[in-house]
Amino acid sequence: MKRDRDEAEEEGNEERNKRKMEIVWQTPAHPAQKQDYVFHNGKRHVRPYYFEFVSHVNKRWEGKTIVDLFAQEFRGRSRDYYVSAVKCGRIQVDGENIPVSYVVKRCQKISHFLHRHEPPVMAWDVEVLQNEPDVLTVCKPASVPVHPCGQYRKNTVLGILQAEYGLAPLYPIHRLDRLVSGLLIMAKNPAKADIFRQHIEAGLVQKQYVAKVVGVFPDAEVGISNGDTTLKGKAACTKFTRISTNGIHSIVLCEPVTGRTHQVRLMNRKQ
Repeated sequence: MKRDRDEAEEEGNEERNKRKMEIVWQTPAHPAQKQDYVFHNGKRHVRPYYFEFVSHVNKRWEGKTIVDLFAQEFRGRSRDYYVSAVKCGRIQVDGENIPVSYVVKRCQKISHFLHRHEPPVMAWDVEVLQNEPDVLTVCKPASVPVHPCGQYRKNTVLGILQAEYGLAPLYPIHRLDRLVSGLLIMAKNPAKADIFRQHIEAGLVQKQYVAKVVGVFPDAEVGISNGDTTLKGKAACTKFTRISTNGIHSIVLCEPVTGRTHQVRLMNRKQ
């Protein structure tokens, strides 16, 4: 009887170990799920997962060895890492293991398998403000990027909306920096997104930001152009209006006339 129990226990342990060893490689086709998130100490964490980064050999990459390609095009890791990744099969071409001297050909599929640990973001909700047939408007919390980028994939506005509300696909009309909170408008189809794009390019859409800055901001409206600061040589202009001040900090309304990267932050610092 004891032997039977021991054998049953051993078989159970073996089955559990097999399940632990099973690796489910995720790709962009795998949507974020509610159970992917863990909330702890006011932050939203993502359970670690295995991910397959997929790319295809373009004209510039053609003729390079697999290690040279990664070392030159993806500089976030060392050449030694890529040599090791190729040797142990974490980097494959067309689903096959290859030697470090392998020369890639046009249009081949390259896979890079990684165990991902996304950085946490604040645990604030992505609040849905208005859900229309073609347009979704949400309040984006600070610390959360809008779309997959860098180390973030599931801890993004798009990932959270898909996991918690089943809203996908979505097409952001504009972008807010990761550390910025505010209204975010997204189209639910490419046709609506294109209409918004045309409106933005025609100057029919305006943005306003509210910033808290150190010091007493001038009471009068202030306009800063790239005559006062340089933004990669492109024309840039922002209007600033003080809303209030307590003598230590000021609340300022920022209205970008042009739309350059980090324009509001740079010009506000200049003032």
